[in-house]
Amino acid sequence: IIMSTTKQKLPDWFNGELYKEGTEVTNPYSNESIELNNVELSMYDFLVGAQMCFDMGLQSEKILDDYHKGLRWFSKNNIKAYMVLLD
Repeated sequence: IIMSTTKQKLPDWFNGELYKEGTEVTNPYSNESIELNNVELSMYDFLVGAQMCFDMGLQSEKILDDYHKGLRWFSKNNIKAYMVLLD
């Protein structure tokens, strides 16, 4: 089941793509899955991309700052998904 769009808003600093649909996402470490709507999936993919940059040694103050803002956004907007995927 794919959730439809939602009333959640991405923050002004977010400059990634806003997806049209959400999907189920699985934590690669715990194999636990959770449904994300389109807005949450957009933010989740941004966070995963930022983490990939960090893993490759590409770390700027802006990416790090936006990453932490994204984690805070996620914990406020869907704490359950935050706990499953990001905590």
